[in-house]
Amino acid sequence: MDRKNDGLRLMDGAGYKKIIIACDSYKGCLSSREVNEAIASGVKEWNADAASPEIFTLEMSDGGEGMLDAFLSAMKGERVRIHAHDALMRWIEAEYGIVDDTAIIEIAQTAGLALIEPEQRNPMKATSWGVGEMIMNAYRRGVRRFIVGLGGSATSDCGIGMLKAMGDDWKKIRQECSFVLASDVTNPLCGENGAAHVFAPQKGADAKMVQMLDDRARKFAEVSAKHFGYDRSEAPGAGAAGGLGYAFLQYFNAEARPGAELLLNEIGFDALILDADLVITGEGHSDRQTLMGKLPQRILEHVTNQKIWLVSGGVSDRKAMLDAGFDRVVQVTPEEMPLDEAMKPEVARNNIIKVIREQFAL
Repeated sequence: MDRKNDGLRLMDGAGYKKIIIACDSYKGCLSSREVNEAIASGVKEWNADAASPEIFTLEMSDGGEGMLDAFLSAMKGERVRIHAHDALMRWIEAEYGIVDDTAIIEIAQTAGLALIEPEQRNPMKATSWGVGEMIMNAYRRGVRRFIVGLGGSATSDCGIGMLKAMGDDWKKIRQECSFVLASDVTNPLCGENGAAHVFAPQKGADAKMVQMLDDRARKFAEVSAKHFGYDRSEAPGAGAAGGLGYAFLQYFNAEARPGAELLLNEIGFDALILDADLVITGEGHSDRQTLMGKLPQRILEHVTNQKIWLVSGGVSDRKAMLDAGFDRVVQVTPEEMPLDEAMKPEVARNNIIKVIREQFAL
């Protein structure tokens, strides 16, 4: 759709009455909430002497980092803190959310790569046991519907650790519960595009480990297929989170959905933007991959009668973004600024505020 020539009302900054800000995190720098708040501060500073437009900030996530915070913020749920194990079976405190009869599980709370020191990372040993502990805790509280974010795992155990943590209860959970997976990963479980070959090197695996992990996954899938009479190892998303996607698809008949789309639907995004004049979205770095289902592109698909800006830390191929339908593409980081300086949270925040003031003054 050519949004630039469809009769949209094009207005300058003074004409905006309602602005929706819905950015992904700038990974390793600012959370979604912090990015949104910095943009809102820039709008308010630009318009300090006039009546500010109505500004709504929406925490966003594609199912990875910040997924729990984003869903709880949008859906006004309860945060539950428990003792559980990380991927190396060390005791930690982890959180999940409950909204009515639904549990929001961010697997990185227990099986997260960020919880493991770089020198300790080893996907041959890392386990998803803690994910099973979170699910069991919610199940015992009466929860029967689960939304599971599969990003940021340290594991490549195909969910075996999770299943072991459940014991025989996995059979009751299979019968009584429903699972929706929030993930943009479409890889199968095994093979050159599978969990081990594509993702395990990021988790500390060398070439020998990758082959061992892939062989282990293939054997587990064969045994599981014989037990159930069907095989989900080739299903899109089976390779997500080191094969956790496969365990949910094979053992719990889970439904896999793009994480960003799932969140947008859950919060009623279309209704929220209905009377907005401007939607601002963004991410840490935007390039052609942005247009392959990442959060800003998902939001773009929902925007029809509003202007939409893409505000990202860095931008490659600005023309492709504009051609896709973004009305304005804004790079936050000055070209001459070194990346390590730009990644400092306070520097990034100040850069966002400054560039937003400048954009609204145009």
